[in-house]
Amino acid sequence: MFPTDPISNLSALIRCPSVTPAEGGALSALEGMLAPLGFTLDRVMAREAGTPDIENLYARLGTEGPHLMFAGHTDVVPVGDEAAWTHSPFSAVIAGGEMYGRGAVDMKGGIACFVAAVARHIEKHGRPKGSISFLITGDEEGPAINGTIKLLEWAAQKGERWDACLVGEPTNPDNLGDMIKIGRRGSLSGRITVHGVQGHAAYPHLADNPVRGILQLTQALMDPPFDAGTENFQPSNLEVTTIDVGNAAVNVIPAKASAAFNIRFNDRWTAESLKAEIVARLGRAAKDGALRPGRDPVRYDIVWNERPSHVFLTRNNALIDSLSGAVEAVTGRRPKLSTTGGTSDARFIKDYCPVVEFGLVGQTMHMVDERVAVADLETLTEIYETFIARWFGHAAA
Repeated sequence: MFPTDPISNLSALIRCPSVTPAEGGALSALEGMLAPLGFTLDRVMAREAGTPDIENLYARLGTEGPHLMFAGHTDVVPVGDEAAWTHSPFSAVIAGGEMYGRGAVDMKGGIACFVAAVARHIEKHGRPKGSISFLITGDEEGPAINGTIKLLEWAAQKGERWDACLVGEPTNPDNLGDMIKIGRRGSLSGRITVHGVQGHAAYPHLADNPVRGILQLTQALMDPPFDAGTENFQPSNLEVTTIDVGNAAVNVIPAKASAAFNIRFNDRWTAESLKAEIVARLGRAAKDGALRPGRDPVRYDIVWNERPSHVFLTRNNALIDSLSGAVEAVTGRRPKLSTTGGTSDARFIKDYCPVVEFGLVGQTMHMVDERVAVADLETLTEIYETFIARWFGHAAA
């Protein structure tokens, strides 16, 4: 029996406690849905020293082009205080027209609907004239080291090539049909440490307080703004996320102070040009901001986090028009094409093929009582089914 019902599909997935890095049975459940449809299934274990092993799944139907990939993840974030949930987080209870469960929105719901859409397409039209693949990771909510990156590399080494990808992340802020993500801002993080001289708070002339310097340097990072935004992206924005001194004594001037920051940046910048701008700002602030009058410039160092996320924008009209048209045909809404929000695994996929994102309403993702409207599961399945037909129609034209 084909898995044409997104509600049943999602129930089976939610009941798998696949909190990162545990597979929890979710990939096995998905294999059970895809095998009857004729998919070839590959379970791929990815490893890297110092990180947990991650199980991933690659499934393909067909051997010829054009080739459409659906990408997503079955891992979920921890449930938090389970006693605070109205229904057990892995029970998939339906109440008041909503299905409760961790991953209902982010993003087992999207996977369940795309499986149902493929199954319905096959029932009505037979296999598509081309190929459909599922690239499913178990590491999106974790370090994102042994998930999509490794699975893409593995598949590419086997000779897999894709013409387009749809990521099923929850993209809609309020209603299905609100928004398609056609790109993402870049993300760059780092930590600056200011070095002072420890001493007694009553004898500041014998010490050098690094707190004064860290405040001056962080202010220089946040002001002035980096830009005013671009045609397709919001203004770049830097936030200082923590300032740490590690000083438990109120009468001791600390020896050092550090601050972590993250900037989400638009297409005016690359990670490299942004690093240069940040270093220039810090250099000017350090030179002008001695910890006390008559002292030397602020002494600091900076460490960049590994693997910055690079900004990207998808311009593939066939992909965007097929999805936008499907959304409008089913919901009556013309979705906004957006680059807002955080990062997703689309940042890795964009190096292999054009990619867009569209999924459920994201209001309850990661929350206690994460849940999805049952009606939305059917609507999203209809959108995906319409998209599949439209995309293969465009590709064959």
